[in-house]
Amino acid sequence: MLQLNQIDTIPAGLLELQGVTQLHTILPQPTLLHLKGKQSQPLFVSILLHANEPTGFFAIQSLLKKYQEHPMPRSLMVFFGNISASKVGVRRLPNQPDYNRVWPGGDYPESEETRLMQQVVDIVALAKPFASIDIHNNTGKNPHYGCINKLENEFLHLASLFSRTVVYFESPKGVQSMAMAEFCPAITLECGKPNEPHGIEHAADYVDTIFHLESLSTKHVSEHDIAVYQTVARVIMPDSTEFDFEADEKAGQEVEHQENHTNRDICFEANFDKLNFSDLHPGHIFGQVSADSKPIPVTVLDDDNQDVTTEYFSITNNKLTLNKAVMPAMITLNKKVIRQDCLCYLMEPLEINL
Repeated sequence: MLQLNQIDTIPAGLLELQGVTQLHTILPQPTLLHLKGKQSQPLFVSILLHANEPTGFFAIQSLLKKYQEHPMPRSLMVFFGNISASKVGVRRLPNQPDYNRVWPGGDYPESEETRLMQQVVDIVALAKPFASIDIHNNTGKNPHYGCINKLENEFLHLASLFSRTVVYFESPKGVQSMAMAEFCPAITLECGKPNEPHGIEHAADYVDTIFHLESLSTKHVSEHDIAVYQTVARVIMPDSTEFDFEADEKAGQEVEHQENHTNRDICFEANFDKLNFSDLHPGHIFGQVSADSKPIPVTVLDDDNQDVTTEYFSITNNKLTLNKAVMPAMITLNKKVIRQDCLCYLMEPLEINL
């Protein structure tokens, strides 16, 4: 049975781990760590909600080492999420839901995981957190950026301290940042690909910066200092769609190729993820499809989970082409992640007038 483990000291061996695959030997269950600092109002950080995204673990490990010899500037609560999946280095186990889709406010059916996340939120909310930070990685090429769920100055200020690039989203539901936004300024950090030293350092430095803040500014954040994009749709691959990426041995892309290409419905470029955070215009070719007569091989869902595929895509001369200007984010070449989550998100620039 899934149970929340709560501890108030750093367990032996945690700071010495070289990776997350052995974390289960120290923390066998999802764990909430409570540590006291000079300021009692805690900072809440969640890590390993996706267990193949270890940057958050290494960033927290680095911070805990830094403050071994002297008090932290602020109390800290750290939630270690999908520990069982971290054992084998996958986003989630086949029998598990996504740990970042089962937080309060989502529409996932009640389960051990939804009850666990409700318990975490109840405990953290009672402590009146200063801010909430959820640390993630991408599987494709993306800049570092922060995601928020409320267009309020404290949220924008929190995001601007991590990156000039900010993404505002209202879907998917059931994510940590959306649940915690009801109680404090909350952000999701996207720190590039796993195990990149720069991503670990950036996340650790950011958390340390928030540690030292007395308060978050409520003043207007200038559009010269921040660029905000809003996700408007999500591109998913239907189970019936066979897809692949073109081989590109010269570029050395990390692409999993199908042995039999004859039955694929759509093929994308080998370095398809280079399009992340690029302005794409109507007519841009998204991929090569097998025949004009086939239905559009991707599905586009808006924030209300309504099918808006034909609003964004059409097929012309065996090519999947864009119908309107968008900016994609989180394009990945990892087929398993695409099946479990999505191919990418589609965004539009957002003016902030607060």
